[in-house]
Amino acid sequence: MAKRDYYEVLEVTRTATVEEIKKAYRKKAIQFHPDKNPGDSEAEERFKEAAEAYDVLSDNQKRQRYDQFGHAGMGGAASGGAGGFSMDDIFSQFGDIFGGHFGGFGGFGGFGGGGGGRGGRRVNRGTDLRVKVKLTLKEIANGVEKKIKVKKLVSCSHCNGSGAENEQDKKTCDTCRGSGVVTRVVNTILGQMQSQTACPTCGGEGKIITNKCKQCNGEGVMRDDEVITINIPAGVAEGMQLSMSGKGNAARHGGVNGDLLILIEEEPHPELIRDENDLLYNLLLSVPQAALGDSVEIPTIDDKVKLKVKIEPGTQPGKVLRLRNKGLPSVNSYGTGDLLVNISVYIPETLTSSEKEILTGLENSPSFQPKKSVKEKIFSKFRSFFD
Repeated sequence: MAKRDYYEVLEVTRTATVEEIKKAYRKKAIQFHPDKNPGDSEAEERFKEAAEAYDVLSDNQKRQRYDQFGHAGMGGAASGGAGGFSMDDIFSQFGDIFGGHFGGFGGFGGFGGGGGGRGGRRVNRGTDLRVKVKLTLKEIANGVEKKIKVKKLVSCSHCNGSGAENEQDKKTCDTCRGSGVVTRVVNTILGQMQSQTACPTCGGEGKIITNKCKQCNGEGVMRDDEVITINIPAGVAEGMQLSMSGKGNAARHGGVNGDLLILIEEEPHPELIRDENDLLYNLLLSVPQAALGDSVEIPTIDDKVKLKVKIEPGTQPGKVLRLRNKGLPSVNSYGTGDLLVNISVYIPETLTSSEKEILTGLENSPSFQPKKSVKEKIFSKFRSFFD
């Protein structure tokens, strides 16, 4: 199913402030919260969809990328549709905007409050990693698969990321009884107010380790190299940032992995210049070629392929030939750019005696006198530089 527009999901305008987006997300999260809609899979998907939209629109960088490139520009970020986030992701990342209390549904992040609900425990999140990937115009035109080696934190293979030497070396926290939170009731002039905070004993995880893993010293993660395959879509541009969900650093004690952020860099082409989705090429003709016409070859993104272009007799310098759909594809698959060929004419810097004699004889020939229409066109172009 096609992904819905994030602004449509939260029912806000594209000029909405961060505070308006936050309020809209809170409203949607309350409406579709699983505690309020038990057993309703559609409500759960809407709940996740709203969290995904909030994750992008509440972050300035992600929002700018989304506004410019749409869902395609997000790459792997929030790429799983409404299922792009697990419930644990949502409760650990966005629960704080509800102030620790979710209306009549207990603590946000717990299905039923602090009594050991599945979302009440803290879920650790690994940090993001950033890499730069250089691409040729050919790779940008076709899309490409890249394999890169990244030094990162990975889950400890000895304890499977738990941090404990053995499964029985983890026990339920006595302070919070496994819920990960402690509840406090404070008397105020408005009556009793309830708040929840992360358990200070277990750090919100609900369990404590009694015998740490000897390989990772109880952290659940170790530094190692990992080869990651990146699928880069066609049409990306210099400075664009893609992301792969879950390919960043592993989290302590089996939490949620961070993301891998991929910054796109372009390698300059020796003959072609990129202008958004169009490609520019300067074709230098000799005087005879421009005057008599010719058939010439134009380079393309693929160095092994040339395009044959017919030059009409009397072609003037500054003329631009447009080769339709020979440029780069749009990253959103909305068409392909053109290849623009700018005509230049080479004037010899030195001439032999016989060459001078030939040109002198042609100097007063009517065909070699500039036409009025050509003069006007050149003057019009010259004047446009100063407008």
